[in-house]
Amino acid sequence: MLTDTSPIEAFIDALPKVELHVHLVGSASVPTVLELARRHPDGPVPVDERELRAFYEFRDFPHFAEVYEAVSSLVRTPEDVGTLVLGTARDLAAQNARYVELTVTPYTHQRAGMPMPEITEALDHAVREARARHGIRVAYIFDIPGEFGADGARGTLDHALAHPPEALVGFGLGGIEQCRPPHRDAFRDAFRAARAAGLRSLPHAGEMTGPETVWEALDGLGAERIGHGTSCLDDPRLAAHLRETQIPLEVCPTSNLRTGQVASLAEHPLPRMLEEGLFVTLNSDDPPMFDTTLTGEYRVAAEVFGLGRADLAALARNAVTASSLDEAGRRAVTAEIDALLQG
Repeated sequence: MLTDTSPIEAFIDALPKVELHVHLVGSASVPTVLELARRHPDGPVPVDERELRAFYEFRDFPHFAEVYEAVSSLVRTPEDVGTLVLGTARDLAAQNARYVELTVTPYTHQRAGMPMPEITEALDHAVREARARHGIRVAYIFDIPGEFGADGARGTLDHALAHPPEALVGFGLGGIEQCRPPHRDAFRDAFRAARAAGLRSLPHAGEMTGPETVWEALDGLGAERIGHGTSCLDDPRLAAHLRETQIPLEVCPTSNLRTGQVASLAEHPLPRMLEEGLFVTLNSDDPPMFDTTLTGEYRVAAEVFGLGRADLAALARNAVTASSLDEAGRRAVTAEIDALLQG
């Protein structure tokens, strides 16, 4: 048990965590990506570790998207899908994560030739294996790759409705936000159908564009939670709305730095978001690609933003509250967090 004199790092390491914003392909560890690259040597990804780490040096968000697509092209079989899910589960369990909502972009796997039922079978099997091997609960969010427009929306929705994994809880929208406006109606229609089927609306918005993208997520897509949302402070009316509704914002500081959305961590808006009373969770996004971890994001919050134990525990509780865990699961993780804080 921790004492009052324990260093903040030990507290963070021991803190029970929930991860709400992490991508299946982007969560692949360097050894896992090297394994896939060697499994599929005709792909565009380096098979040497030093070259791969250099491959992960991003000039800007479009360059990051190119690299992400290259790594995604290595995921060609159900076995590859299972390898990624179990690798993420292992890595998060080692950080005391109890639950993860893993964002999957099934349309890219469909385009690689994988049938929907086989993708779903791999995802279902991996959930069971993650719980058995690593003691972590895994749920899924199906994510539209925004660059593919109406085709991506249709393919993602068809999979979500016709062949949903047992642990599918949400419907998302990612990719380059600037590509979205021409496909607005297709995205709205897909989200309307997904929500009617009982899935939560969990799109990315306001990461690389302004508040107008967050408004569209709220008003056009019925968002219950926003991925990133860091531009919300540029619109006082939007900030006030988010404060009043307490719609959760999945904030990923190191991701924003590595893709050039902020010039330095010290300039990140997270402290201001907290000061404004916004509902914030901490997340890792694409951790190996950004040389971070979920634990690392809590350390950034402590070391760069000056948050103490109570603040960090509050962020961990926020993630539990914003999650799709059942009530018993929420109570159990929250009780662990509170016990650590009081211990």
